[in-house]
Amino acid sequence: MFRAFATTLLLLLFWQTAQTQVAQDCADAIPICSNTPINGGTNGLGADDFNGAASSGCLEQTTTGAIESNSAWYRFTTAEAGQLGFNIGHNSNEDWDFALYRSSDCSNLGEPVRCNFFDNSENTSFIGVGEDPTGNEDSVHYEDWLQVEAGEDYYLFINNFSNLNSGFSIQFTGNIWVDYPNNALDCSIVSNLLGPPIAACEGDNVVLDATTSGAISYEWYRDTGSGYQLISGANGATQNVQNSGQYRVVVATSAERIVSDVQVGFNEVPITGTVSDETFCYEVDMTFDLNSKNIESLGGMDPDDFVVSYHSTQTDADAGVHPLEKQYMLTGASETFYVRTTSLANPECYDASQSFALNVIETPVLRFDEQAVLCEAVGSLEIGETQPDTSYTYQWSTGEQAPSIMVSEAGEYTLTVTNQSNGMVCEASRTVFVEVSTMPMISSIDVKDMSANNTVTINMENNGVYEYSLDGGDYQNSNVFSSVPPGVHTVSMRDLYGCGVVEEDIVVVGYLAIFSPNGDVLNETWQIEGLSTLDSPIVTIYDRYGKLIKQMTEFDSGWDGSFQGKPLPSTDYWFKLSYVDNDGNRTFAKYLQSHFSLRR
Repeated sequence: MFRAFATTLLLLLFWQTAQTQVAQDCADAIPICSNTPINGGTNGLGADDFNGAASSGCLEQTTTGAIESNSAWYRFTTAEAGQLGFNIGHNSNEDWDFALYRSSDCSNLGEPVRCNFFDNSENTSFIGVGEDPTGNEDSVHYEDWLQVEAGEDYYLFINNFSNLNSGFSIQFTGNIWVDYPNNALDCSIVSNLLGPPIAACEGDNVVLDATTSGAISYEWYRDTGSGYQLISGANGATQNVQNSGQYRVVVATSAERIVSDVQVGFNEVPITGTVSDETFCYEVDMTFDLNSKNIESLGGMDPDDFVVSYHSTQTDADAGVHPLEKQYMLTGASETFYVRTTSLANPECYDASQSFALNVIETPVLRFDEQAVLCEAVGSLEIGETQPDTSYTYQWSTGEQAPSIMVSEAGEYTLTVTNQSNGMVCEASRTVFVEVSTMPMISSIDVKDMSANNTVTINMENNGVYEYSLDGGDYQNSNVFSSVPPGVHTVSMRDLYGCGVVEEDIVVVGYLAIFSPNGDVLNETWQIEGLSTLDSPIVTIYDRYGKLIKQMTEFDSGWDGSFQGKPLPSTDYWFKLSYVDNDGNRTFAKYLQSHFSLRR
């Protein structure tokens, strides 16, 4: 995440004095303390510090044929232990690399402890160690945090792959600056009366202090690019500075003449543009892209020079802490966001004067099902929103204006719900598909095997999705039952939508579909198997005209295909089976295939 700007240190240098502050060679590496310079643009490599090597850690040879092309070297010594990182800021169209060596000897650098050589095809503005300050957690240009101990020496090598470069900034980060904001690095490596270079913001009053014991006189000079010029009237131990430049003090004592130079740079303080409020329809788990407000926030400022962050409180924006994720998850309520625009060159130069509101109008959330089943036996069904919001309006495709309606036919019914507020209209629609579920009806049963254990199939007269149970057993999806003994059985049928249960008694018996009384001993008679399982069964046989041909009981041996001793012709014949039920009533068995064929 974007770390607190207050814990970040700035490196500042101006192009016109770059030759005195940019070290192309490791041996001349510029010492870094609590304040450090920004390179004004590297130009050339000086001596080859890698002695013709093809690589060093992740670094490879550049267009020069050496590892270095446009190089800058810095050194620093840790004074405390903790988590240390840094951001190297640059223009997004430039390609910069770096390597960090734990070493106190340029001739024995070893392998880098952190290194990055990725090209900048993503057009990012930062490389470094730790966390990308823009909040990009997946940046390939960042290496893991460095855990340092006190007294460790480091060399930092920064290189531009080509001649397209306009400078860079170095900003130290990490928890070590929270724990030791003033002495994380050892300042004894910087020997200068006026101290290390100073980074300030436009409008700041910088006081240079050259107080020296035994001083006889002080003279102050300023170099803005054309050499040092005496500042008229500046003859005290301190000098107020309000403009960028290279400053020099000459201190005369009775014993010596002391000359000390220091660089002071003032960075532009951004002015955040007016950021407009937003009003829009809100849906659950909706995000808002805060990046969409960057153009307004920058107000024409160069995005390569300033970065925008958004915060939930004014205090966080002023401190530069707890920036919000750019893909911000909305809470469903109106919220205020506080904008901070910050100089990439100097994070202490910022503006947090602007804010904007996100006013959200809730898009109605429809909670009713899209599928509904109308039970035929009931005749009507309520569909729609049963827990309506009184502030919404409701419109059905049928013309009805109510959260829910009663329907009595299958079809498609669409409800549109509207929430209108502050001139914003937010709508949601849902179509309910209504089906009619009819009660199951048996058309016939098929009995296979004609044995002590039969396979029985229940054939339905109507289409539907049903479950079946035999004699009170568990319900099953299949309409086929196996191992069913002959006799009377109860079949229970129910649809899957809770429209009710239908129970029917069926008779399981077996008979031949064709018999042939032709004297060949095979299938000479027609009879029903399993009659003995019924109470007082009677089978009656008819011809196609309804004439009674034969009546049999369980004790008859079957019908031989004759009537009054005369053979009947080959054709189809019909039969009925009756029995006495549990209530003592004679009843006819339903759903049996009630005809068979005689063949001679």
